[in-house]
Amino acid sequence: MDENTVVDVTKVIPTSVDEVNQIWVQVQDIATVWGIKVIAAVAIFIIGRWVAMLVRRGVRRVMERAKVESIITGFVSSIAYIALLAFVVIAALGQLGIQTTSFIAILGAAGLAIGLALQGSLANFAAGFLMIIFRPFKVGDFIEGAGVAGVVEEIQIFTTTLKTGDNKIIIVPNAKLSGDNITNYSAMETRRVDMTVGVAYDADLSHVKKVLNEIISQDGRILAEPASQVAVAELADSSVNFVVRVWTKSADYWAVKFDMTETIKNRFDAEGIGIPFPQREIHIVGGAAAT
Repeated sequence: MDENTVVDVTKVIPTSVDEVNQIWVQVQDIATVWGIKVIAAVAIFIIGRWVAMLVRRGVRRVMERAKVESIITGFVSSIAYIALLAFVVIAALGQLGIQTTSFIAILGAAGLAIGLALQGSLANFAAGFLMIIFRPFKVGDFIEGAGVAGVVEEIQIFTTTLKTGDNKIIIVPNAKLSGDNITNYSAMETRRVDMTVGVAYDADLSHVKKVLNEIISQDGRILAEPASQVAVAELADSSVNFVVRVWTKSADYWAVKFDMTETIKNRFDAEGIGIPFPQREIHIVGGAAAT
């Protein structure tokens, strides 16, 4: 071992008690500072995680009291918990002196990329969330929207499932459904059945009205209130058109409409009331046909 090596070693290794005490004091100072930072960071994480759990429970309880769908409740409460926990972790790292700006930038860029990649799905999710919150319709309602009609079978986060009258299943994206007019035929307990009945011009209008009112009064599914209406609506080309408006329960709408149509035809035949159809008279003059 040469003299240079000995000199270098003596520079590193303390050679007196004072130097040892000085290094020990420095170690204690560093340990104290970092110990406080570590303890503060751990405390921030533990307390922040506890607060995040309380917020998640609070969000879940509020949404359950509002009778929000369980799938939405679980999703929103989890999102709130994860967002708060991410904030707590960043705060804890900042307490340790770690620069968190880069982490925030990375999270922001990742969120932007994910949002752009899933913008269609996110639009469907947002639409489904709003539909579940505001409830323009519910499971079992007969609705029309987005160019289709059917009974609502299921309302999910991204899609709504409808069953048509001929037993077909239609899956409609929520964004498309909420972006169009929605007609809910089951929202109200009662509906009005509108019918147009044409009779011949030589028919006795008073007799026609009497027969129509008798048909209405004999059907127990037709409600007394609101009152039914039978009136002459139009003098058409080949018929006098009556408008018949009756109220019934929404569940009986189509049955009442179909049964009344059949009953009116049978009663008019029995009463000798003609139901005209489009026709053309041809007059032959001088051997030539003229219309």
